[in-house]
Amino acid sequence: MKINKLKRTGAAVFLLLFVVLLLSSCADVTPIKECVKDEPYGFLGGLWHGVIAPVSFIGSLISDSIAMYAVNNNGGWYDFGFVPGAGILFGRGSRASR
Repeated sequence: MKINKLKRTGAAVFLLLFVVLLLSSCADVTPIKECVKDEPYGFLGGLWHGVIAPVSFIGSLISDSIAMYAVNNNGGWYDFGFVPGAGILFGRGSRASR
């Protein structure tokens, strides 16, 4: 019984990865020079973009001018802010399992 459930879960994960790869292969690529016009985003920009990530995701499905992740960022500090910002909303999963 557990083996059958494991096979179904593995098939579902494979199908999900296949669909994600198929849809991402059609993504349009914007030249980086068009995105880098202003001062790059830092820690606070990453933190804010992490907090609004769910809204940005829905908006990015509707409009091509909305993105979840700022291309014009300063690297590690932006990423360091984005992760806890997203964790503010999505970090409650471990508490829910207790």
